[in-house]
Amino acid sequence: MGRTLSERSFQPTQSISIHCRSEKTSMAFRHLATIYRNGVQVGYGRIPYQNRTWESYEFQSVMQQAVNKSSLTPQEKDEVKKWLEGDRTDWSGFHMTGAIAKMGDVFAQKPEEKVACKKRMLKAGLGNQGLDLSALEGVPIEEQSKRLDMVIEHISKAGKPAQTEKKKKLKSQIKSSGLDISKETKGWD
Repeated sequence: MGRTLSERSFQPTQSISIHCRSEKTSMAFRHLATIYRNGVQVGYGRIPYQNRTWESYEFQSVMQQAVNKSSLTPQEKDEVKKWLEGDRTDWSGFHMTGAIAKMGDVFAQKPEEKVACKKRMLKAGLGNQGLDLSALEGVPIEEQSKRLDMVIEHISKAGKPAQTEKKKKLKSQIKSSGLDISKETKGWD
């Protein structure tokens, strides 16, 4: 068993849960997924990697493998596979990194210090996500600051379109129920 890099649990249905983890190996890393039905293990998947995965979200491939190899019924497999097609990305790390990186403007005084602080925060939060800031080398400080601010703005908003759709749907439901939409949703946006 290698050193655990990350872990995450998913609940595709009321009775089915999937626990995933990423482990460091001697060559690179691996993703592991264990499927449970009502707390009893019914499937397992394992995929070794030597470099970055090309998945829509972390653990997607290993969960698909585990479902295919599991003893779930065909109907349960179809239900879980359909659930796996959605975006299950955990955006909280991006949001947190964006919020922390914005602090560079608060804590630093000089433009060079602000840029250095933002770079450190972005590397610390997203360095293992494939972030490469080498393109900023040799670029004037003002332009670096502008580019970093754009990156920070984008990662701070990562994953929010789905939340916006949920808000719109909820607002529509409230409005159709006859409630005062402006009063019920005040402060949502």
